[in-house]
Formats: sequence, structure tokens, C-alpha cells
Amino acid sequence: MDVNNKVVVVTGGARGIGAALCRQLAAAGAKVMVSDIDGQTAAEVAAEIGGESCPCDVSQESEVTALVKATEDAFGPVDIFVSNAGITVKGSENTIDGDWQRLWDVNVMSRIFAARAVVPGMLARGEGYLIHTASAAGLLTEIGSAAYSVTKHADVALAEWLSVQHGREGIRVSCICPLGVETDMLDHDDPIHQFLQISSISADQAATAIMAGIESEKFLILPHPQVDEFYRMKSEDPDRWIRGMQRLKQKLARRRAA
Repeated sequence: MDVNNKVVVVTGGARGIGAALCRQLAAAGAKVMVSDIDGQTAAEVAAEIGGESCPCDVSQESEVTALVKATEDAFGPVDIFVSNAGITVKGSENTIDGDWQRLWDVNVMSRIFAARAVVPGMLARGEGYLIHTASAAGLLTEIGSAAYSVTKHADVALAEWLSVQHGREGIRVSCICPLGVETDMLDHDDPIHQFLQISSISADQAATAIMAGIESEKFLILPHPQVDEFYRMKSEDPDRWIRGMQRLKQKLARRRAA
């Protein structure tokens, strides 16, 4: 898809991958609505790129609906909705219920709210584009966070379903699955995240890969090419892949203990 003159909403657009993507979309001629729970920083990014901004807590359907309405009022119908906002928390199956629910609401339900808000109009026009920022954890796993792994798997599954359901009706769907990206979500003191930092890329590099994926309308956009290799290994021999991840988890636990 050529994004020139397209109306694009980006959630989580105040910083990190979201802000970098907003800048590149605007540079390519898109009309960008920068949205974030941090409304002030979102407004600063919008002012920088000549876009508009709207504060939004994506875990609340009423706020996602209001975001779409604000975008339509500012620019017209939404051509591309980028569900980029996401959160994480460390922990196992014993992560408290409140954190499980919080990640479910932000990482999964927000995508459902977005689809409910924009898909009817896209179907009526015969075209549209939904983009989910998931994670390599959604294809593989995140050793340090059960809740992040589970919700990002669900994010990928939802993107797959939306593509199957609406792909022949003119709606494109892409799912972005990066490894480590140099954003606030990387914890430099965590051995697991230190492992991710070995191959980490900048938010600008991630955004460049995403723009290329949008242009070619790829379903899986992988800013880290090695994710494709890991995913193939997992698919070809799940038991071998799990044993390898068990060894890695053990190694990282020993590093943490040391």
C-alpha cells in the first residue's frame, strides 16, 4: 500500500516504535493521528510531524471509539489503523490477576475495539488496513513474562483471524513481530532483556522495516530477520525448540543468580 494521503491512526504513538512510525508515515505523505495515553507527548509528536493528536486509553472501548471519531472529524475515514500500544509485566503463572487482566485489555481487547470501530466503514468502502504491533513473543515466547507471551500470542491469533475473515473483502492485515527494540520496554538490568539487547535495533530501524512491510502488504512483518528462522525451527520440530528454550531459560537463571 502507498500511504501517501492515507488517513492513519497510530496508538502508542508518543514514543518508541509508535513515534518513529508516525514520523515515517508523515514523511511519506500520510495524514497521521498520533494517539497515546500520554496526551501531552502525543501532541508534541503530532506538532513535530504536522499531524493531529488524541489522548486515548486503549483498554477502554469508549475511548477507542472516540479516537476514531476524532480522526474522522480531523481527516476523514480511517484508511489504516495501527494498534501499536502495548504493555508488559514480568512474572510467571503466579502473576496477579489484575496484571493479567491489564495486559489482556491493552494487548488484545484494544485490537478488538479498534476492529469494531473501523471495520464496518472499511467494508463499506471496500478497503482498509489493520496493523497490529505484536512481538516475536507472539510467535515464540517471552521467558520472563507469562502474561506478555500469552497476550501477544492472542494478538497474533486475532490478526490471523481478521485477515482470514476480511481479506477477500478488501481489508489488509499485518502483524509486526520484532525482537528487542531500544525502547522503554527493554530493562537493561534484566539478564533476559540483556540477551535481547544483543540483537536489538533502534525504533527508527523498526519503523523502516514496518514501512517496507506496509508497502508490500506482508502479513508477518519481521524487523529482525532471525525471527523467521526461529519460527521455522519451532514449526518444524516443536519439541527440539522447547528443549532449546529450556536450556536458554536455565542459562539466564544462572546468570541472574550470579
